[in-house]
Amino acid sequence: MADTAAHTPVADPPVVTPAKMSLPTLTAMVVGGMVGAGVFSLPARFGVATGILGALIAWAIAGTGMLMLAFVFQNLAIRKPELDSGVFIYAKAGFGDYAGFNSAIGFWASSVAGNAFYWVFISATLGAFFPAFGDGDTVVALALSTAGVWLFHYVIARGVRDAAIINRIVTILKIVPILVFIVVLFLSFDAGIFADNWTATGYGDLGSLNEQVRNTMIITTFVFLGIEGASVYSRYAKRREDVGKATVLGFLAVLSIFALVTLSSYAVMTQPEIAATRQPSMIGVFEHVVGDWGSWFISAGVIISVLGAYLAWTLMAAEVMYIPAHNEDFPAFLGKENDKATPITALVVTSLAVQLLLAVTLVLTDALNFMLDLCTSLALIPYFLAAAYALKLGLTGDSYQNVPAGTRRKETIIAGIATAYTLFLFEAAGLKFLLLCSVLLAPATLLYVKARSERGRRLFTPTETVLCILIVASGIIGVIGLWTGFIAI
Repeated sequence: MADTAAHTPVADPPVVTPAKMSLPTLTAMVVGGMVGAGVFSLPARFGVATGILGALIAWAIAGTGMLMLAFVFQNLAIRKPELDSGVFIYAKAGFGDYAGFNSAIGFWASSVAGNAFYWVFISATLGAFFPAFGDGDTVVALALSTAGVWLFHYVIARGVRDAAIINRIVTILKIVPILVFIVVLFLSFDAGIFADNWTATGYGDLGSLNEQVRNTMIITTFVFLGIEGASVYSRYAKRREDVGKATVLGFLAVLSIFALVTLSSYAVMTQPEIAATRQPSMIGVFEHVVGDWGSWFISAGVIISVLGAYLAWTLMAAEVMYIPAHNEDFPAFLGKENDKATPITALVVTSLAVQLLLAVTLVLTDALNFMLDLCTSLALIPYFLAAAYALKLGLTGDSYQNVPAGTRRKETIIAGIATAYTLFLFEAAGLKFLLLCSVLLAPATLLYVKARSERGRRLFTPTETVLCILIVASGIIGVIGLWTGFIAI
């Protein structure tokens, strides 16, 4: 305020304490974050890759891996209750400041890519009724998405508490059409079609069962993004133990929904028909069963669901910039709040980043799947580091004083499985998206340098120097790959 013309003293804005969240609200944040666009694309994404047997195996693997990750977040909330700053703090506590920074940036960038995906998905849904929207990658689609980004920016800027309440209401509304879809399709169950879809070998070569399952890994991971939602909002929880409970309860509810959506689709359409269904494929499958009104019904569910997920993910993205700024891992300017206690600078940066990615959709060949895969690949960074930290705690015994040996052993095994699962997902994502992640992480290191310089801290340890060199080198390779066409987007 010293820059005002008359240097008139101005009172500080009133301090607003965000309302504490109950277990149902935290669980709704988890469900709201996970049940977004992904569930509506499941039928065709699975139909392209596999039959029923492969789908069952894929959900068993993904369900087990992600459940172990849910247990990791639950166990970390118990073993390290003082680490209540969200997902990135586990990477920082376990592997140093630079690892924590990259975890936070990876989570934030994943949220931004996911939010861009949501707007493309909404426009693609409207494209089925209004051709001007195309597949979500037209100028008209960009105009609608831009208006949506800044409308939600305004809503969230009014206060995290208000946005969280809206998310809880939207979560209930969007679950209804999904449950109707599942019930109606199982009531229309065709035993012959279901039997033919068991392996789907009669319809063509989908590759080996192993290949089929691997081809579903990115989508099964994408639909579970948000499993850490309660951890991100741990500072708002009324009771610390509710963070872990909300994570596991939300996960189990969502896993059941996702698996039933997939299996019910195989009960009414052949695998090639499902594979050929336009995205969002739940619309085409439901319309096939009930007629024209089905497309409108599911489309309304898509829009409500995606807008709710967008709200939840934008909240999380802003938090993941705001909290590291207060922990002195991000530059101080990203930690500013408005008079509603909303991390306003982080929110502005997040909205601008989503806007930039939406502009890029005009030149992408497949904007929808590109944003989905990029979002998933970036999210693997904080997931892997959190699981690895839990494994480190179990192996070293840190935080397990006066804890029965059996409990420590069980939690160490859980962390080991979660770590192995996230490593497998890195391999499944492929080199292309790992290099693209580095393209984003490499320049972001400048923010880390600025944050360290602001506080007069040492930039890198020897180990961190090596990690930085690897990230920058990978980023350069990624840029060269984009320039030469080796990496096609």
